Amino acid sequence: MTELTRRTLLAGLAAFAALPAQGATVRRDVAYGPDPLHRYDVYLPESPSVVPLVVFMHGGGWAFGDKGNDTVWKAKSAHYNARGIGFVSVNTRLLPEADPMQQAADLARALAHVQQTAPGWGADPSRLALMGHSAGAHLVSLLGADPGLARRWGASTWRATVALDTAVFDTERYMARKPSRIHRRAFGTSRAFWQDASPYARLGAGATPFLLVASTKRPASLSAARQFARAAKARKVEAELYEINYSHAAINAALGMPGPYTDTVDAFLSRHGVG
Repeated sequence: MTELTRRTLLAGLAAFAALPAQGATVRRDVAYGPDPLHRYDVYLPESPSVVPLVVFMHGGGWAFGDKGNDTVWKAKSAHYNARGIGFVSVNTRLLPEADPMQQAADLARALAHVQQTAPGWGADPSRLALMGHSAGAHLVSLLGADPGLARRWGASTWRATVALDTAVFDTERYMARKPSRIHRRAFGTSRAFWQDASPYARLGAGATPFLLVASTKRPASLSAARQFARAAKARKVEAELYEINYSHAAINAALGMPGPYTDTVDAFLSRHGVG
């Protein structure tokens, strides 16, 4: 990223952070389960009429983050609402209360609740994409690789999955090397758990189509996304890889800002009926 591009991006993000989603109908803290963190926020275009949906899971190392953080929802909801698409930002339980598999179950439960209640908002649950960043990208990839995990909680099939910059598609391989403290805390020392929580191990013929966004500034993420894309091709699962010279944080914050990155994600969603 050039210095001019970086300054332009930061200026645009600051402008978005100062504004609410324009013309949106907002439903905050919709409960999908009994825990205080079993909540999601919904941003719908003004006067929605059978609109498609993007359901988003934030990052934060499986231990931090929130659906209401500005970089999670502001630019994305404004952009998608302007395109006639609803945006749902989800919270799940976090470490140490819930491990990544339990968090994936929470996300599946939220997805099922969205699908069941969306018609009452004027939204179309049959045209829905699941999207996540960082740890959230790992969680959406688990469900996208093995939608049976979501069906256990009553979720129906969704159109596509967008994973924004995660290094742990192959959780077992990543953890067998020199994992970071964050990853050791999330995945522990059990190889059986590593495999259970591995999108790569779970990837099968029933998987959803994937868009994998990977930062060229993060060799581990880039290598992991390339390996997952190759595995998907071998297993006859659609997986597009988009490599971008943005930082890990910018891949989250810049989505929804005008430019080739947002255009690429939009085009993928449109090809799969979400748009």
